Amino acid sequence: MSHNYRRISFRRLHEVSPHVIIDLMNDPDVRRHLPLARGHFGIREHQHFVSAKERIWEENGYGPWAFLLDDDFVGWGGLQPEGDDVDVALVLHRAYWGAGRFLYMKFINYAFEELGVDSVITLLPISRTRVAGMRRLGFHEDGEVTIEGEVFNRYRFTRDANR
Repeated sequence: MSHNYRRISFRRLHEVSPHVIIDLMNDPDVRRHLPLARGHFGIREHQHFVSAKERIWEENGYGPWAFLLDDDFVGWGGLQPEGDDVDVALVLHRAYWGAGRFLYMKFINYAFEELGVDSVITLLPISRTRVAGMRRLGFHEDGEVTIEGEVFNRYRFTRDANR
């Protein structure tokens, strides 16, 4: 099925039904790439998750969004601080994994144009073995990071790669 990703709209996470986020975060296809998600993701976890993401907005003026194609929730992600870096993260329903390129470029351009950063990173769990698409976007390998005992491969996209 082909999708017109230009019709994707952005909402704050608290503006979408908790159940669509809970369903996504418990989807086994998605979950295998979320090593920090442990145990069942229920309403309590959703409340904590949305509160934490809203704090990112309050503290930084940017943060993650919910993505909707027409009225269908397709996932969440966006920009968030990661140490001294700005991290681009996407968590999408499997049927919309093809939207990754469109969304990554939207957030990368926002980071460069609006936030004025010189580079962004993305952290991929070691379960993500297919990374050729990240390289085609302009990301390059930039070491490993360990968060809560889980290893992530860090990829960096610099402003120079965007030209």
